[in-house]
Amino acid sequence: MSGLRSRKSLRMSESRLVIAVVAAATRTAFFSQWLSHACFACRISSIARRIAGDRRARVRVDLRGRSDFERDVLLKAAEIPHGEVRPYGWIAAEIGRPKAVRAVGTALGHNPVPLIVPCHRVVRTDGTIGHYSLGGPENKRAILAAEGLDPDAFERRSRAGAHYTGSRTTHIVCNPTCRHARRVMDKHRVWFRSLDAAADAGYRPCKVCRPASGAGAVAIPA
Repeated sequence: MSGLRSRKSLRMSESRLVIAVVAAATRTAFFSQWLSHACFACRISSIARRIAGDRRARVRVDLRGRSDFERDVLLKAAEIPHGEVRPYGWIAAEIGRPKAVRAVGTALGHNPVPLIVPCHRVVRTDGTIGHYSLGGPENKRAILAAEGLDPDAFERRSRAGAHYTGSRTTHIVCNPTCRHARRVMDKHRVWFRSLDAAADAGYRPCKVCRPASGAGAVAIPA
C-alpha cells in the first residue's frame, strides 16, 4: 500500500510540474503561439513524459534568438538525466568553456523553457543547490525531491567534503547522483573530497557521468 501511495504522490508531483511549466511557458511569446497549436494535448503528454524521465519523449523547443554559447549551455543541461545533478562547472567544461562558469549560471538563469531544459538539475560547484529561475530555490528543491533526489542529504555530504563517490569493486569514481553510483551497495561505497584523491587511491572516472568535467571549476557566489 505504501508503494502505491508513493507512486500516486509521484504522479501528483509530476502533474504539478507540468502545470508549472505551462504557466511559465505562457509568459513567453513563443510558447503562447506554441500552446495554441491543435496538438496541444499531445505536446503536454510529451512534456509530462519528459519530466517523468522518459528520454524517448521528444519535446521540440525553439532557441532562436539565443547566442551560440547560450544554446550550447541549454542543450548540455538537457542531457542531465532525471534524478541527477551536475555542477555549473561540469557544463562549462563539457561545452569547451571551462572558465565560463559564471556565464553558464547566467545562461541558465535566462532559460526560456524551465523543466523542459532541466536547469533545476544544475547545482553550485560547492555542492549547494543554488538559485532557480522558476520560483526560487525552494521550488528547485521540491522538483529535485519529486525526481527522487534528497537535496538536504546531498548538501550535507557536500559540506562534509564528500564530492565524489566510488565503488571498491569496480574502482570507478562518479558524481554522487550518477545512476551507476546509486547502484553501489553501502559496504562497497567510498567517498572522496576530490578526483585527485580518487586517482591516488587507484580509481578512474566514470565514462557516463564524466566527473572530471569541471572538477577544477570555481564556485558561483550565492
